[in-house]
Amino acid sequence: MSKQLFSILIMLLGLYSSAVLGSDTAKEKRWADQVVDGIIVGDAVWLQAGATKFLGIYTENELENARGAVILLHGSGVHPNWPDIIQPLRSELPAYGWTTLSIQMPILANDAKYSEYAPLIKEVPERINAAVDYLNSKFYQNIIIIAHSLGTNMANSYLANDAKRIRAYVAIGMNGSNSGPDELNNFKYLEKITLPLLDIYGSNDLQAVLDTVKQRKLALRKAGNKNFRQVSVLGADHFFNGLDSELIRIIKSWISNHSGRLPEPEDKPDELKN
Repeated sequence: MSKQLFSILIMLLGLYSSAVLGSDTAKEKRWADQVVDGIIVGDAVWLQAGATKFLGIYTENELENARGAVILLHGSGVHPNWPDIIQPLRSELPAYGWTTLSIQMPILANDAKYSEYAPLIKEVPERINAAVDYLNSKFYQNIIIIAHSLGTNMANSYLANDAKRIRAYVAIGMNGSNSGPDELNNFKYLEKITLPLLDIYGSNDLQAVLDTVKQRKLALRKAGNKNFRQVSVLGADHFFNGLDSELIRIIKSWISNHSGRLPEPEDKPDELKN
């Protein structure tokens, strides 16, 4: 094989690997085509992360004075209007003064293994930053992240490195396993997270969630986090089936007390001030 042909093969393999190891944008588009037409509460918005345009669903708070805004991160392979956990939270928190922005996270095919998501972690910061920028453009500074399942790995990876624009964090059904790829090691990330954190899970949650409750607590203590709470919801499974109202009750109460609400920015236009 000639040196030139070898170089071309290496380049093609690199391009192929890059495509394989990135989010399945074709699947993202298929999800978006299905989701957008079915949105009843909220509005579809398009955000930009580098060269990737991705879907968000924005729902404005329903009170005269907003408490802040919530960014919602779904679990593996699904979309920002997923009926389990994500859709109830994004559509009902606005009634309590919280604007919500549920965003499409990097995804893979339905049969992808948990470990195969590790390379997608590098795509997370741009997406969350795009969501924060969008909320800032709407004059929201008091911003909370709520994440479910694999979304907690993505949130943790972000918050361990850049939490300055986030006021509090709710993790639902967080898997603390450290047996997989380093990029998905939640213990490593939790040891660096010091902002207020609610670790909520069901008493009938996945075994990987239940088996690591104590280890997650130890990791947060190692971080010196003095403002975290772990809550087990009796009878709840990983998706809180039939217990959406209880999940919302606990979360809205906690974020209202631990969000560290900021004053409105001075440059907010008069017509937008309450």
